[in-house]
Amino acid sequence: MAIFINENTPILIQGFTGRIGTFHAQEMIDYGTNVIGGVTPGKGGSTHLGRPVFNTVKGAVDETGAEASIVFVPPPFAADAIMEAADAGIKYCVCITDGIPAQDMIRVKRYMRRYKKESRMILTGPNCAGTISPGKAMLGIMPGHIYLPGRVGIVGRSGTLGYEAAQQMKDLGIGVSTSVGIGGDPINGSSFKDVLEHFEKDPDTDAVMLIGEIGGPQEAQAGEYIRDHMKKPVVAYIAGLSAPKGRRMGHAGAIVSAFGESAAEKVDILKGCGVTMAPTPSEMGSTIAKVIGHKKAA
Repeated sequence: MAIFINENTPILIQGFTGRIGTFHAQEMIDYGTNVIGGVTPGKGGSTHLGRPVFNTVKGAVDETGAEASIVFVPPPFAADAIMEAADAGIKYCVCITDGIPAQDMIRVKRYMRRYKKESRMILTGPNCAGTISPGKAMLGIMPGHIYLPGRVGIVGRSGTLGYEAAQQMKDLGIGVSTSVGIGGDPINGSSFKDVLEHFEKDPDTDAVMLIGEIGGPQEAQAGEYIRDHMKKPVVAYIAGLSAPKGRRMGHAGAIVSAFGESAAEKVDILKGCGVTMAPTPSEMGSTIAKVIGHKKAA
């Protein structure tokens, strides 16, 4: 099993026929993902990459039974695309789009609360690398070949550090159950805690690698959840130990404005919650290996 997506999940591409959507849709299809079509308003009835194109997400879901979607829609229209997916009955949506205004994401979060929690669409992103269940399905923009199938979950705000962790683990012979990018924006669809809950319930995930960074309260909230509810071991790396206070670093959400938001404070909080910390980015894989008792095959 994997969380959110597997080889049978029927997947839609929103923004299917655009340049970016086309490129990554082809990569996902080549990986073996069950892409059953896409949505581009005004192009319904045509085909693209050998798959049908629909005018609306609702029309696509009604005709194909799609359960997940990925959003490659430009920032001014991305919030509407996410809300359209929620209304159409999509269960899991990944938003790749970077640069969505915070006000739009506040509107999305408020809009989705009209649905009861048990029937509410799960959203990850925006501004994320996506989700991959190695060997099964890829719903994102990551290089699929660096992920070895296995039993360690990855959740992170940074896409590239997620790639680095996956490659280090692969080099050591450690595989990944699912890797989830939650995105680097201040307001995102799912938090670390939300994703950790799914990994804790997943019988095929034995441990989790959490990759955080400066800014925001999410890592501290994750620490409390790990301390109080998780039986599985968690290893974490926090980027930005040398970042000056008040300076925005890379991601829109990476700005230290309150206690508990600097990298050093987050490291202390997570350590206090029983999380094993990787001291540097180059030691993420080796730290996971130590925690799960993995020895590299000769």
